[in-house]
Amino acid sequence: MTTIPASPVPSRPTPPVTATGDRREQDELKRHIVGTLERARARTQALTATVDDSDLVRQHSPLMSPLVWDLAHIGNQEELWLLRDVGGRDPILPETVDQLYDAFQHARCDRPSLPLLDPTQSRQYVVQVRERVIDLLERTPLNDTRLTQDGFVFGMIAQHEQQHGETMLATHQLRRGEPVLDAPPPPRPAGPVRTGEVLVPGGTFRMGTSTHPWSLDNERPAHETTVPTFWLDTHPVSNGRYLDFIGDGGYDDPRWWSAAGWQHRQESNLSAPLFWRRDGDQWLRRRFGRVEPVPVDEPVVHVSFHEADAFARWAGRRLPTEPEWEYAARHDPATGRDRAFPWGDDEPTPERANLGQAHLQPAPIGAYPAGAAPTGVQQLIGDVWEWTASDFTPYPGFVAWPYREYSEVFFGPEYKVLRGGSFASDEVACRTTFRNWDYPIRRQIFAGFRTARDAAPGQD
Repeated sequence: MTTIPASPVPSRPTPPVTATGDRREQDELKRHIVGTLERARARTQALTATVDDSDLVRQHSPLMSPLVWDLAHIGNQEELWLLRDVGGRDPILPETVDQLYDAFQHARCDRPSLPLLDPTQSRQYVVQVRERVIDLLERTPLNDTRLTQDGFVFGMIAQHEQQHGETMLATHQLRRGEPVLDAPPPPRPAGPVRTGEVLVPGGTFRMGTSTHPWSLDNERPAHETTVPTFWLDTHPVSNGRYLDFIGDGGYDDPRWWSAAGWQHRQESNLSAPLFWRRDGDQWLRRRFGRVEPVPVDEPVVHVSFHEADAFARWAGRRLPTEPEWEYAARHDPATGRDRAFPWGDDEPTPERANLGQAHLQPAPIGAYPAGAAPTGVQQLIGDVWEWTASDFTPYPGFVAWPYREYSEVFFGPEYKVLRGGSFASDEVACRTTFRNWDYPIRRQIFAGFRTARDAAPGQD
């Protein structure tokens, strides 16, 4: 049994400060980059060392790649961007290997049939790449090109590896067999929890960012956005509340479902969140190989956009829009200032948010009062990704960079935006401006939701 290592306290504030030609600033930023890359690699190693080679090469679900593909893909992206693009170095392996790990050339369901590197070769490859990357970083100024300015491309690669760390954890959740991962339980609330909703006074704020040095293209540029006053759930919707929806026949009543949602609910025979099953009068869930009673006080997880939308309609509410979510997470109505995080500008800590695979499950509702936004909304960062009502579209003035395939090819109504990160996300790839997206039918991701409603006129 392997305990997933928790993310260590970062060696510098998040986000990293911009780098000038000052040697001390350059050295400080490079130390931060090394620490961030090492944190990502420790997670990758933990997730791939817990199973034997036969499990690494097996496809546990057609929705996911074999773990060994993720492992070598991580190394290949690191080599392409850092060693070849930044360092101008020759390929480590024959360039035909690049095609095997190009996510756009091969669908996940087809990847097991490819002539992939075996587990031993994959491990050796990622080690070899990383050793050369550290050497390259020591020699590279972090202010001479757009890619290297403020260490952007190194931060992009760290985010990429952590995103695959979350993907690999989802593969572990889909995997059948004995448990191989372990982690301590998340903290519980210290006292009574006030549930309900919060009135978020409307206003104008700067959505997105033009200044975070490691922000990705879909977060840019910052732009003024006006949000009317609205009500928002204080916490994500809990399992207990979701059980009320199930008990009231929510899955069987087409009134609560959109046309597309109802069609999907019927075709897929949905009746509860993924990994749930009923045992007499009790609901059970499977979590990383363990079967346990569904904890009523945790945020519901493994629900699709369609299920979240149906619950909201049943409750007489709706899902928040993406601007509403970010406004509630960043804006301080008292000062008019937009914060880096709900609690302020300081980096995430274990007292503020459930991140970094430290607990392998959402924390109970109300477990992180120190992470609350100025309005009192809690658990906006970590625990579960939150579905929003918004399609994944570009911001005004969007420019694809450094490659179209990160965001631009996904823009459109086929994808819905998720915000806030989950217990499986790392802080380097989780911030109030960070945008995630997926098909509205997806349930294997660590996604939940909270609901909103319009405020009455004059209700400021």
